[in-house]
Amino acid sequence: MAAGSAVVRALETLDGGGAADKINLIPQDFFAELCEQIIQHLNHKIPGVNTAELCQRIQTSGIEIGVGDLAKIANIVSFLFSTAARNNLSTEELIATLGNAVSALPKHALQVIRHVWNEQGKSISVSEDAGNMATVGQFVDIKWKLGVAMSSDTCRSLKYPYVTVTLTVADPSGQITDKTFEMTIPQFKNFFRQFKEMAAVLETV
Repeated sequence: MAAGSAVVRALETLDGGGAADKINLIPQDFFAELCEQIIQHLNHKIPGVNTAELCQRIQTSGIEIGVGDLAKIANIVSFLFSTAARNNLSTEELIATLGNAVSALPKHALQVIRHVWNEQGKSISVSEDAGNMATVGQFVDIKWKLGVAMSSDTCRSLKYPYVTVTLTVADPSGQITDKTFEMTIPQFKNFFRQFKEMAAVLETV
């Protein structure tokens, strides 16, 4: 079965990268939340999976796992779900494939995948050109704050204002990340002017 071989390839990647061991560290409730977010993302209900925020909460609970490892797990699980949806796998077919493909996948992870897929698997619709559509990131949120630079190594008293902007974006794989940058007041005014120009163009569409 093509779907089965695709799942096997994903799980070989999981084993090779040690992600299965990392899944074993994640408590069942956090892994369930990760799977829920992935399903919602595949259903276009949320722009992406906030692995950074989830990783921080897992670390706060005393589990040592990096955001890169969690992102890798999210990508693999997302691939598993989208492959299963594309091939209309039933819950039993998916679990059987997972069970035959890799023995290292923790039992609690299989239980979560079984439950999530049984409850929501049929709701996922993966179009043939879905992969082609997701070639750029998606804007999620923007935050900004005004600051004043007081001093530097070469100048004791600067006191010039600047704007710090944080853009929250979902990359093509569905991972949500923050991009932060600073602008001088003239740069920010130019930035604002370009947004006004975009808004004016959009009003004519």
